[in-house]
Amino acid sequence: MADEIVNRVAQSKLITFDLEDYYLEGVRKTIDIKDWLYEGIVVREKEFREYIANHNWNQYQDAYVALFCSTDAIVPGWAFMLIAAHIQPFAKRVVKGNLEALENLLYQEILQSLDFSDYKDKMVIIKGCSSKPVPANAYIQATSYLRPVAKSLMYGEACSAVPLFKRK
Repeated sequence: MADEIVNRVAQSKLITFDLEDYYLEGVRKTIDIKDWLYEGIVVREKEFREYIANHNWNQYQDAYVALFCSTDAIVPGWAFMLIAAHIQPFAKRVVKGNLEALENLLYQEILQSLDFSDYKDKMVIIKGCSSKPVPANAYIQATSYLRPVAKSLMYGEACSAVPLFKRK
């Protein structure tokens, strides 16, 4: 009879921290304001305000929205603030930047609200693979929160983890 196969990973004291568990479900949308600018590069206040007044803001109901301009236009800060003032009653969250900036902000807010005391003096592995769009910055933030409390910190999967930190 052959030796029984033992799953040493399952028997280990490793605790997995999976950032994907904290992904906020919901629709992500972007607004590229280049089409709201004169020739795609100049904000003309009167026309800009008219476009905003006539825009259908209902389409952003309960969405996470990223505002940006894909041209090299110099956009005054008030322009994005004006958009935010109109979209705020509809969207769950609005950020100036691309979708990655939006995900960074969402993860930052979530990680700041977590209680990491459950990881005190534990061997923690930050799961590396994700099927959801977890931004690279979220891994850095998670490391910053876990390092002060964990006994050791690793990245990846239990079978092929990369050591990051080990308290002496």
